[in-house]
Amino acid sequence: MDLPSSRAANKTPHHKPSWLERLTAFLLREPEDREELVELLHSAFERHLLDADALAMIEGVLQVGDLQVRDVMIPRSQMDIINVADEPKTFIPFVIETAHSRFPVFDGAKDNIIGILLAKDLLRYYAGEEFDVRDMLRPAVFIPESKRLNVLLKEFRANRNHMAIVVDEYGGVAGLVTIEDVVEQIVGDIEDEYDFDETEDNIIQDRQGRWRVKAITPVDDLNQALGSQYADDEMDTVGGLVIAEFGRVPKRGDAVSFGGFHFQVLRADSRRIHSLLIEREAAQATEPA
Repeated sequence: MDLPSSRAANKTPHHKPSWLERLTAFLLREPEDREELVELLHSAFERHLLDADALAMIEGVLQVGDLQVRDVMIPRSQMDIINVADEPKTFIPFVIETAHSRFPVFDGAKDNIIGILLAKDLLRYYAGEEFDVRDMLRPAVFIPESKRLNVLLKEFRANRNHMAIVVDEYGGVAGLVTIEDVVEQIVGDIEDEYDFDETEDNIIQDRQGRWRVKAITPVDDLNQALGSQYADDEMDTVGGLVIAEFGRVPKRGDAVSFGGFHFQVLRADSRRIHSLLIEREAAQATEPA
């Protein structure tokens, strides 16, 4: 009488373990330290238990706990900020040019950040409403350079903030950091105002005669666009060229000059460069065409 039910049980589909279950089983030997854990993860990747994106994200999560705000912040010299004393008609072209969604606002000295202006709030100015920049400001959040990124990410999520002003040990403004800067350490680059919509638009010249260039741009294409003479026998891309010049993967805001041009890193994560701002060095720019 039990035979039919036994046969039915034998016909039950075999459960195929998910990649997470297989990875968990693979890691049951309990690595003793971070290095051994990373080795196990790379071994899991080689065994096709993890794909490349998953491995990169896990490594990013592990790294976030070690990084401090100073490692990823936009330095003070690269901050796009607004003077509260300026009229909207004065700084709106700057807002349009930089295309950020949030701008720190200072009063008097640049160390005196009094709030954050959201670009969307400028719609009230165009609507003809009575507009006072001070009334539009959102509170600014101030954090030390030494704050850990994992702690900052938790605070961003809890307080629903997207930007924080970084201060040094003397209380002066050292830079700023956004939630995007932190998340990018985990998931890699996120498209933003420095990314280009079309894949063919690797090199775009702005109104000041500078070039915004994707790091994946072939060196030969850069030479054709800028009239430069960089060799492509060792490095195929502009990003590779710049990394070779630095001797390391540079951070956002890092800059270097060589071959008659000045390269500034616009976007980068811990693994690679994503975009650059390039301009002719002053001496070359003043030479007659």
